[in-house]
Amino acid sequence: MSETARLGQIVILNGAPRSGKSSIAAAIQQDFDGPWMNLGVDAYVDAVTPARYRPGMGLRPGGERPDLEALVPRFYAALYESIAAHSRLGFDVVVDVAHHDSYSKPLHTLPDCARRLAGLPVLFVGVYCPIEVIMERRNRGQAGREGRYAVGTPEEPIPAPVLRWQREVHVPGIYDLEVDTTEMSPTECAARIRERLSVGITRPTAIERLAKMAPLTET
Repeated sequence: MSETARLGQIVILNGAPRSGKSSIAAAIQQDFDGPWMNLGVDAYVDAVTPARYRPGMGLRPGGERPDLEALVPRFYAALYESIAAHSRLGFDVVVDVAHHDSYSKPLHTLPDCARRLAGLPVLFVGVYCPIEVIMERRNRGQAGREGRYAVGTPEEPIPAPVLRWQREVHVPGIYDLEVDTTEMSPTECAARIRERLSVGITRPTAIERLAKMAPLTET
């Protein structure tokens, strides 16, 4: 890359499954100028990760698959190195993820991922949604994703994994911007993101703060 080449903007959307991240990412791709590349976790799990290793980096909180956990840090590292490569080549990138560290033992994936984006322009966005709305969306279902999400039953209206997502996905809660998808449409959330990008991000940014938490280990 030449010294004068533009670094692509990175927008990371972090929140629980069914909180509305994918819809915001689609709105960004539709409404923002230029080719915004979507490198979210769904694409990585569904199209990149071999079936026998799924859900891979999409493991739910609670330590459900210790046999897969050794691969999770490398899955995340590979994704974030790809995000960084796109940015260095001048591509804008939107990423929808659901970070947590509730495995059978801490894996510290989020600070390690932040370290991999050092020197790049990153807006880290917390996507919030009340659990009642998330359960309504889960119970309603989504075409093409039948059976993918845990749904409520008379015996367990809010499944334990959903409660864990709600509790763990926003730890430690360090963001540059927060949006609530019950208060704003995906288009309105995208507009808030565009506004924040236009006025600039306060330093140190969320990613810079998270990177300082990263263990200095090679992955």
